[in-house]
Amino acid sequence: MEITNVELMLLQIIYEQKKVSGYEINQLIKERGYRDWGDIGTTSIYVGLKKLSEKQLVNSYLDERKQGKGPMPRKFKVTDNGVKILKQNTLESLSSSRERDNRFDLALAGIPFLTTEEVVAAFQKRKEFLSEVAKNINKKFESQGGSRLPFHVQALFKHPLLLIKNEIEFMDILITDFLKKNDDKEEG
Repeated sequence: MEITNVELMLLQIIYEQKKVSGYEINQLIKERGYRDWGDIGTTSIYVGLKKLSEKQLVNSYLDERKQGKGPMPRKFKVTDNGVKILKQNTLESLSSSRERDNRFDLALAGIPFLTTEEVVAAFQKRKEFLSEVAKNINKKFESQGGSRLPFHVQALFKHPLLLIKNEIEFMDILITDFLKKNDDKEEG
């Protein structure tokens, strides 16, 4: 099942918090700067929560323990199928997103929900995916004239190739740092 960036972000937060209200989700999004990685306003939070409920990826209930004025908050909890979809979409986004895709950044926030092996395999798969994309761009560049192309056309090819090269290097750094951090956890 495909979910939007907003839905992925919401599932991550709800799963991490166990039970959380829309208001609390909005506060966490502000605190963590998620608006920098996804087009998510207050309205899109509630629209996303409604869609997740309709897809049966979250359940909700009114928290009757609230005291004071105002309506009782609706709390959300991820369903078993929601956990499955969260993990599936996180792995997919970690392993096959392009070099300028916010989905990858959002998926990084889902790493705690995966095993070490799943994360490393996803990073390796993404390196292979990006290498294949670069190969296809190079092939297209050469087939269209390569260095004989006008400067502005060459730049259109060189820009993503440089970004991909840097992204592959970044993946190597992530893998090394991730494995080191997990080794430190096991020793400590």
